[in-house]
Amino acid sequence: MCMLRATLLKLSENKSFAHWVVSNERTRRMAHRFVPGETLDEAIAAARECNNLGMFASLDYLGENVSTQEDAQRARDAYLEIFDRIAHERLHANVSCKLTQLGLDLSSEFCESLVDSIVQRAADYDNFLRVDMEGSVYTQRTVELVKRVRSQNPAIGTVIQSCLYRSEADITDLLAYGCRIRLCKGAYKEPSDVAFPKKKDVDANYVRLLQMLLASGFYHGIATHDPAMIAATIRFAAAKQISKDDFEFQMLYGVRTDLQRRLVKDGYRLRIYIPYGRDWFPYFMRRLAERPANVAFFARNLLRRS
Repeated sequence: MCMLRATLLKLSENKSFAHWVVSNERTRRMAHRFVPGETLDEAIAAARECNNLGMFASLDYLGENVSTQEDAQRARDAYLEIFDRIAHERLHANVSCKLTQLGLDLSSEFCESLVDSIVQRAADYDNFLRVDMEGSVYTQRTVELVKRVRSQNPAIGTVIQSCLYRSEADITDLLAYGCRIRLCKGAYKEPSDVAFPKKKDVDANYVRLLQMLLASGFYHGIATHDPAMIAATIRFAAAKQISKDDFEFQMLYGVRTDLQRRLVKDGYRLRIYIPYGRDWFPYFMRRLAERPANVAFFARNLLRRS
């Protein structure tokens, strides 16, 4: 499975394969399992459905590694519109973004100016922007930018990946700023000099980090579809008498809907990450790489006769 995951992550960077997947009607239909659509209206509808099922949402306009300031500014404008629509529609939803979509590769200062404007819009609506964590080459710049913005405006948080060796130190650093954190395992292929190569070590670190977060007194998101990690979270919260209202679980749109319903039924807060947009290929490939069931789903549907 490690080799399959590495292959899929490598394919996520292949432009020829990307063109074939995106232009193929059958694979486009398959992507809708994980991406409800390419328009904001479709994402809003998915968020509404989640709210009706007792779940929160986090909307993400897909895109990364823009090459021009104009593209970054268009992405900024899209995020401003998302906050406007969430408020207008009275949804229980916040927003997630990637810094490379907002020009981090071009200039940290330029990127930060765009993030500032988005976070201000979030604050105007008493809402929240979550900065996604990308590959490890961006981790330090992401942490530093979020700390700078968070020191001026509390309406921002970020993501920490348990696969990285540095994550415990990053959490300690971010908590000193009162930063709200989403904890995940990590969806990128990372070298062994920066990340745990074995799943059992990633899982063990995840448990250590979730305990740090839950004990911090801040409101964090525990993002996982792993029943063992969910059980570890519930056990620790119960042992420390941490209320179900003091944290939330987070899951991806279209993944483990059985677990989603069960957590809501048991009285836990749950937020669903809802991505949308035309640039869905890299996200789709990372979802396939995460779980064997996702690959099986892709293969069955690809081979099925129309």
